[in-house]
Amino acid sequence: MSKKEDSGGKKCSHHTELYAEVPASCLPIVYSPEYNITFMGLEKLHPFDAGKWGKVIRFLKEQFITDEIIVLAREASEADLLVVHTARYLNRLKWSLVVATITEIPPLLFLPNFLVQRKVLRPLRTQTGGTIMAGKLAIDRGWAINVGGGFHHCSSDKGGGFCAYADITLAIKFLFERVEGVASATIIDLDAHQGNGHERDFLEDRRVYIMDVYNRHIYPGDGYAKRAIKRKVELDWGTEDSEYLQKVDLHSEGALNEARPDIIIYNAGTDILDGDPLGGLAISPQGIIKRDEIIFRAARRRGIPILMVTSGGYQKKTARIIADSILNLHRQGLIGEEALDVAGPSHVSLMMSKSVSSGATLAAI
Repeated sequence: MSKKEDSGGKKCSHHTELYAEVPASCLPIVYSPEYNITFMGLEKLHPFDAGKWGKVIRFLKEQFITDEIIVLAREASEADLLVVHTARYLNRLKWSLVVATITEIPPLLFLPNFLVQRKVLRPLRTQTGGTIMAGKLAIDRGWAINVGGGFHHCSSDKGGGFCAYADITLAIKFLFERVEGVASATIIDLDAHQGNGHERDFLEDRRVYIMDVYNRHIYPGDGYAKRAIKRKVELDWGTEDSEYLQKVDLHSEGALNEARPDIIIYNAGTDILDGDPLGGLAISPQGIIKRDEIIFRAARRRGIPILMVTSGGYQKKTARIIADSILNLHRQGLIGEEALDVAGPSHVSLMMSKSVSSGATLAAI
């Protein structure tokens, strides 16, 4: 396929619906009811709460948002996915055994693949589309939150750990290809697990700076991928709030001082919560809320757009904690209509002026 150029001179290889214009009345909070996985109870065979994203939205609607101001996520198309994924990998997902292995739900291997596609992979593709959309919104508005996404164990040619699509890599590659002025990114990965998927994808890409804070003793233990981490913080079993928050604060400041990116992708996993069956750390709900505030404040002080994805978290109470954290960010003036004013003149306002001039063209790419 011949490549087209957008108004900023960037090469764009395919038409996408994911960069369509979003009404100014919407907050850059991206979600779709399609995120939630419900199918004959099979989703309960994995410790992941496959309906947590809908619960987060329900809690937020009690105090903060309405359906009218949420950005409805769209499903990533095959052409969208091919920006990062190999055709061979996407074809392998047409085998139920492969999906069962990636999602760690063994009974899926006995189901026809059309059901697996519709009931399991479509929700994950919609969350992936949501992350790509939120990347553009973060540039336009200064911040964005995808209530799903954060599939940080998936790379271009391999899935795992419930991650079938590389949404973080895709969001960054879309921005690099399509948005003028975006030439560098910092990933701050604070899920309890090492983010080996995006690390493998950006191993040789100097435009992407990766900070990863994780339990050194748990999955995936990917030594090859660790070579991509510019700022590595390995934690021990049972790490608690005081040590954790001190390290997050210190190293996020260091990371953003070392590399002044055009965007921050913040992987805000809640599997660090005390009692999580897979994370092995001991962070309190208040610690998670403070952690998210630390990252958003660091971005805001520097006027750097930030995209947050919610990633792992394997307890029923994590949905409430995610919602409480987003509400705290709003109360602190770090997100919401006033957040851009807090940032002041910066890269954000520059990008907003660019997006106004080129938005009509970007929407039709």
